[in-house]
Amino acid sequence: MPLQNRVNPFGEIFVSESRGTFTGNRGVIHRNKKIIAPFKAKYWITCALEYKNAKRKVMTENRWTELFFLDEATAFAAGHRPCAFCRYPKFKLFKNLWLEAHEKSYGLPDTSVKSMDAVLHAERIDTSGRKIFYYDILENLPNGTFVQPENYEGSYLYFNKKLFRWTPFGYTETLELPNNTLVKVLTPKTVVAVFLKGYVPEIHASKDSGE
Repeated sequence: MPLQNRVNPFGEIFVSESRGTFTGNRGVIHRNKKIIAPFKAKYWITCALEYKNAKRKVMTENRWTELFFLDEATAFAAGHRPCAFCRYPKFKLFKNLWLEAHEKSYGLPDTSVKSMDAVLHAERIDTSGRKIFYYDILENLPNGTFVQPENYEGSYLYFNKKLFRWTPFGYTETLELPNNTLVKVLTPKTVVAVFLKGYVPEIHASKDSGE
């Protein structure tokens, strides 16, 4: 039976038989193989499915809870960032670009990952645990950003001026809207700025079938 450990672009943890291309965690958020909290740490990370010879048993008691994402773009939309251990080169690139874009504007006390994570956490969910989003027009957004257009259900990946509908198993139909369409942006604003600086998130291969 599939476990509740898949994550969608809204950051929700759900049950699915789908396979992810990335894993990650938010701390120890399960007990008896059931999710008991949305997070237990401010570092929400995205990890490689395989790292050297490391082996884990999913949802081992008192060990961090393995979560799974369709792709890196989905993980970013959900509020996760690259792991500093198993994905160090990507983490270093992300952190450098994030600091370049935001260090002065946020008046950080230092350049530690802890300071960065504090800002990232504040733009993931509000005090009631609801997903935080903002509005912008499509032409301002970089490839890899997730949005929800008005009057459309679900989430869409924005790439090369097209919108690709997200499902747990991959991207399906495409949608084309005018570049000046106002949309709800699901990817955190500071992460969108990192994409604009040149970070390219990895995207599931199913997108190519819809181009």
